[in-house]
Amino acid sequence: MVMIFLHYISILIEAIIAILGLMILLNKKKRYGLCFFITFAIYVVYDLARALNWSVSTNLLYVSFFVASVSALWAVWEVYNKK
Repeated sequence: MVMIFLHYISILIEAIIAILGLMILLNKKKRYGLCFFITFAIYVVYDLARALNWSVSTNLLYVSFFVASVSALWAVWEVYNKK
């Protein structure tokens, strides 16, 4: 029971990070905010689909997880190159 609770708390944290990423994009005009939003929004959908046994194609989940990984890489690259 505790592990399920922790899983849903983790999903909530991912959702908060996605919202903050969108705020970084819109309020701070930083492109990496979009990357954070994309990455963590996908994580939320991915984790909810698995936790709630949604009928989602495994291939779609794999592709979306790959997009999230590329987006995270882009965000880290943007932050690394920030002057």
